[in-house]
Amino acid sequence: MATCPPYPTNPPRPHWWQRGWVRYGALTTLLAISGLVILALVREQTGTQGFLVGLGLAVLPVPLLMAAFRWLDRVEPGPWRNLVFCFAWGACAAALIAIIANSFATRWIATATADPAGADTLGATVIAPVVEESAKAAAVLLVFLFRRRDFTGIVDGVVTAGVTATGFAFTENILYLGNAFGTDQLTGDSGFASVTAATFFVRVVMSPFAHPLFTVLTGIGFGIAALSTGRHHLRRALLPLAGLLLAMGMHALWNGSAAFGEYGFLAVYGAFMVPCFGLLTWLVIWTRQRELRTVREELPAYVMAGWLAPAEPHTLASMHARRLARQYARRHAGKQAARAVAQYEAYATSLAFLRQRGRKGRAGPDFAVRERELLDALWHRRDVARPALDHAARATAPPPVAPWPGYGTPGSHAGYGYGYGYGYGYAAAAYAGYGYAARPGGFAPVAPYGGYGHGHPAPAAPAFTPAWVPAPFPAHARNRPAYPSAHPAHHQPLPRRP
Repeated sequence: MATCPPYPTNPPRPHWWQRGWVRYGALTTLLAISGLVILALVREQTGTQGFLVGLGLAVLPVPLLMAAFRWLDRVEPGPWRNLVFCFAWGACAAALIAIIANSFATRWIATATADPAGADTLGATVIAPVVEESAKAAAVLLVFLFRRRDFTGIVDGVVTAGVTATGFAFTENILYLGNAFGTDQLTGDSGFASVTAATFFVRVVMSPFAHPLFTVLTGIGFGIAALSTGRHHLRRALLPLAGLLLAMGMHALWNGSAAFGEYGFLAVYGAFMVPCFGLLTWLVIWTRQRELRTVREELPAYVMAGWLAPAEPHTLASMHARRLARQYARRHAGKQAARAVAQYEAYATSLAFLRQRGRKGRAGPDFAVRERELLDALWHRRDVARPALDHAARATAPPPVAPWPGYGTPGSHAGYGYGYGYGYGYAAAAYAGYGYAARPGGFAPVAPYGGYGHGHPAPAAPAFTPAWVPAPFPAHARNRPAYPSAHPAHHQPLPRRP
């Protein structure tokens, strides 16, 4: 009889440089040293007063830009540590690389050509775009390689690149505004006629989105590469490079606009920058709506398998309904319950995206493990999240639609979604208040938060118990439905409830 090789009882221990705390410590130390060095360099160039004035003015657009990118990431919010890393990399490491490399290249060109004015122009239009965009793209590359689970599409690339560029623009604005203030101190100018006011208007009022706009092109390249299958290795390598080259070209055009004449800046701004900004804004919003549509189309498979309630795909595919669910949980059960509902929404969204990648053959070898992790996370939060999602579903449900003549009563054609009015297109089980008659073994109505106490979740309604128990689950996980895997290697029919 054939036997399996014994499982190693003592697996090899990773090397010290492979440990997580070593990598985190090294990265934190690198960013901290970069921050201290860039702080000293900027303060040396602007002086203490100029540094403080520049800091106070440069921080103004940061909350607005961060809120905009966080809003784009609300469908499947990434972890905060990724955003903190990207902002810190842009403000510290990328800014330090740019200052040192730009200064060295400009001085070398001026010495070699004996033309300081030409060296400054060449440095601004050629050297600076290449150096700065490459330094910012390094953060996107690191997240793409080492946080691949959090980098799944175009929106993730846009958010990662935009936050990195926001940090870079923050440090650069401190330098420019601080130097402008120092110039005004020497000339005695003040008010709207000062260099500080002009610099603030151009960099903070008119073009706070300039650096994010450039680097977002790199992020889109990485995002499309993340959507590519494993077979297209050349495409996955060329797309980020194409995005980086486009970012460099747009940056060079922006920096060189002053060489196009007296109104060159306004011409480039109105004819190129604003339309590109509008086009990219439309693209990321369209992609965000597409993500919501993916949630609505992929989650019904888990409804049929018994993991989700019938109304949850509709609720989770609406940002308004999600917000209502969190507000309801916070109002009736406290911050802890609202946090659990937000986590439930995020895990369900990740599950929908994972299933879509599995159907299209883009899932990695850890598909089954990741799917089980997400389903377990949903199951542990179901008693807290379902009352809130049920309330949001009732609050956002469309008005009932009368059945067409000859099609029977509402609910008689569950596959058409008549009882809900949502048009899900899958056979739904009983759910109170949505036009379905209760059936034995169906979903029990979800009770409100009345018995939850002071923000501590406790079951207030009969738990969902499928009529069958899958064999592979341990004792603590019994009564859970089977996994409706979408991976090509797991093509088994989805189990239906009786």
